[in-house]
Amino acid sequence: MDELERLTVEAYKTTERKPLVLVLDNLRSGLNVGSIFRTADAFGVSKIYCCGITSTPPHREVLKSALGSTETVEWSYYVSTMEALMELRAGGYLIAGVEQVHGSTRLTDFHWDGTPLALVFGNEVTGISEEVLEECDRVLELPQAGTKHSLNVAVCAGVVVSRVVG
Repeated sequence: MDELERLTVEAYKTTERKPLVLVLDNLRSGLNVGSIFRTADAFGVSKIYCCGITSTPPHREVLKSALGSTETVEWSYYVSTMEALMELRAGGYLIAGVEQVHGSTRLTDFHWDGTPLALVFGNEVTGISEEVLEECDRVLELPQAGTKHSLNVAVCAGVVVSRVVG
């Protein structure tokens, strides 16, 4: 680990984070949530908002796949995703859902200028709720060539965050 020059948890907590947060709208799988925590740690995401039925630390499945990143990534829980979005909007965040809908922007055409950004990821089966989609300033879509037109939400979050932060 010394050769990788990894920061300690304490040192990482003092690093500057990007004005980027992730909103998890009713994710079913704690394993997906933990994986998203690892992505957030890897790319310097400021915070994760766990909403509705989304599992939170110290849920066993979250901790299993997070591999300690729940200690480095700030997070909070909201009963309602709308409550989290209202707080973010009041804080000046652009709210972007990640979903396949008519009128979406292809992720490859989206260029983040560093403005505070909240990326919303939806339930593994039903996606982002209609109510939440209506509150989004824009919707980003990850272009896909396969027949399924679907990715695991944790994989999708990894691809999207990687692309957005460049």
